[in-house]
Amino acid sequence: MGWGDKMPELPEVEVVRRDLEKEVVGKRIKGAEVTGSMRAVRRHRQRKQFTAPLEGQKITKVERRGKYLVIALDSGDVLVVHLGMSGQLRRAKSAREATLKHTHVVITFTQGGQLRFVDPRTFGEMFVTHADDIEKEVEELAHLGYDPFETAVSWDYFGEMLRARKTKLKALLMDQKFMAGIGNIYSDEILFTAGLRYDRMSDSLSSSEIRRLYRAISEVLQDAVKYRGSSLADEQYVDLFGEPGQYQLHHKVYAREGEACRRCRRPIARTKVGGRSTFYCVACQV
Repeated sequence: MGWGDKMPELPEVEVVRRDLEKEVVGKRIKGAEVTGSMRAVRRHRQRKQFTAPLEGQKITKVERRGKYLVIALDSGDVLVVHLGMSGQLRRAKSAREATLKHTHVVITFTQGGQLRFVDPRTFGEMFVTHADDIEKEVEELAHLGYDPFETAVSWDYFGEMLRARKTKLKALLMDQKFMAGIGNIYSDEILFTAGLRYDRMSDSLSSSEIRRLYRAISEVLQDAVKYRGSSLADEQYVDLFGEPGQYQLHHKVYAREGEACRRCRRPIARTKVGGRSTFYCVACQV
């Protein structure tokens, strides 16, 4: 898996969640159709099992759990969406708008307009379940760590969490049981911002390093959402309106191997950690 193969992480999924909140909450579903591969709705045995519980329902809210979107319906059911590697949710103003290749699911609203699920590589999925059964369907959601956008933890408590784990920092940041929603890109960006190497042990940090890491997590993630996420060269991540994110223009280390560090001008290095590319500055990160 090259570094171009990234999954949307917390910031990208949060951008889509906020877009959906503005665009579809309060709308009633007139009809739903699985127009492409059944793989997109693979938890359901037949198309009808997926479409029937959606029809006639009103969307009441949109939440994010880790990298999953949870769209609540007034029946008490939820439509759960995972974008996988290349999944996109796209808003069409009317049914006449040209349908993109690899569109697998189309949801039409009574007030007009559609929500479409596009996924060239079909690693993503959509399914309908009762709100209380989400964790039975997706076991990792039962064990999600704290969400940096949803849960306020004090930096003291954060320090205790780090010390208790005794593991390398990058692996820890990407561990969904420790913290929800962080993957390869944002772990690198957070560690650069905090001035810490990917292989530092989590129980070796001084209290000022703990504070720097604590601050870097919220700074990097908030900036990434502000710039509407990261779209890499493959542009597989776009927002609800088909627009790529802009945060990749602000990356300090990710995918910048050999380029000058924005802090010290030394070249950015790249190494492999657990089969994935890791980018860092040999001088600024200790």
